Amino acid sequence: MTSIGVLAELEAGMAELSTPMRVYVAAGRFTDPEAGLPELAARIRALLAAIAADDAWRRFLPGYAPLPVPEICAALEPLETHRAASFLAQVAAVDLIWPSHRHQPVESAERAAARVVSLLGPGAGWWTNHDVECGAVNGLTPLFDSLLAGTDGEHYALALQIADD
Repeated sequence: MTSIGVLAELEAGMAELSTPMRVYVAAGRFTDPEAGLPELAARIRALLAAIAADDAWRRFLPGYAPLPVPEICAALEPLETHRAASFLAQVAAVDLIWPSHRHQPVESAERAAARVVSLLGPGAGWWTNHDVECGAVNGLTPLFDSLLAGTDGEHYALALQIADD
């Protein structure tokens, strides 16, 4: 598949994982051929800025400015590729505050997440703001948030669920 084809499929898969006002997604292609974690963190920062500008969240985030790229990098924990699809489906489908509430059917989230992970491939790097071992979360906003970000070095995919209490 060409890079343009991968990008189109990646964008479509991430769109399936999006839920208005709860799960924000982004997918794209880096312009830098040597893109790494700082470039991915810059894309995360752009997604956070878009959320902060969204009318639905502006009132909950007065004066909020996304963390600088180095602080976003420091907030991220690596996630093994074999865990990425299930984690991505969880970010898309399961509410952070009310785990019994679903933003979308788990089965459709699992299918879309598996497709996204396969598009980035087995060598992709995945990061989250969760410490998977202890369950702690390095919040990227003053609210409840859960992020999964992945890249194959050329393409990236981001999903962030945000909730107020």
